[in-house]
Amino acid sequence: MPELRLVIFDVDGTLVDSQADILAAMAAAYAAEGITLPDRAAVLSIVGLSLPVAMESLSPGLDPARRARMVETYKDAYVALREKARLHETSPLYPGARAALDRLQADPFTLLGVATGKSRRGLDKLIEGHGLEGLFVTTQVSDHHPSKPHPAMLLACLSETGVAADRAVMVGDTRFDMDMARAAGVRGIGVDWGYHAADTLTADAMIGDFSELDAAVDGLIGQATEQDA
Repeated sequence: MPELRLVIFDVDGTLVDSQADILAAMAAAYAAEGITLPDRAAVLSIVGLSLPVAMESLSPGLDPARRARMVETYKDAYVALREKARLHETSPLYPGARAALDRLQADPFTLLGVATGKSRRGLDKLIEGHGLEGLFVTTQVSDHHPSKPHPAMLLACLSETGVAADRAVMVGDTRFDMDMARAAGVRGIGVDWGYHAADTLTADAMIGDFSELDAAVDGLIGQATEQDA
């Protein structure tokens, strides 16, 4: 029998282009505290970090109580946006994302997972909105782990699925994703359409389209139908 393999995805900037919702929710968090919002590039540069770490990175030295309020305001604003707006317009799947997920899941020896800086509430809303229920066997969120690039989320994915690190790969758009993968002993595939410049990712492989994902996964961790010697 072939060994299982695991493909773990980041969400924002990798599977979905959620920048409109992220920027709007961040604007609400800063406005509620009367603080000037950093520019768009700065906000997108912290996508992937857990919210407390992201807020501290954007505005170093924030009073902890103020930072905690901003985190909650962001979460509430994000969920409110999701309830009012059309998900497919404000946080659409990137072209080819759903087809790639379906192709990989169709193989009985390939498992899919998520490791995201989103909260559980935010991820569940997104999965429901895009009809992705049942695709991922393990989903790790910021509520229960240290922020990326700490490897805790990936180690939990490996533990829950029983897949060895050398049979797993992380797909992401930021250096946080690639650094997390490296720290967990997992290979990293970078995508060039996300929120960090491709040349900053130091990934094991780079793809420019979801049609290239299958070959990249096979090249790094072997085909799902191969039997190890």
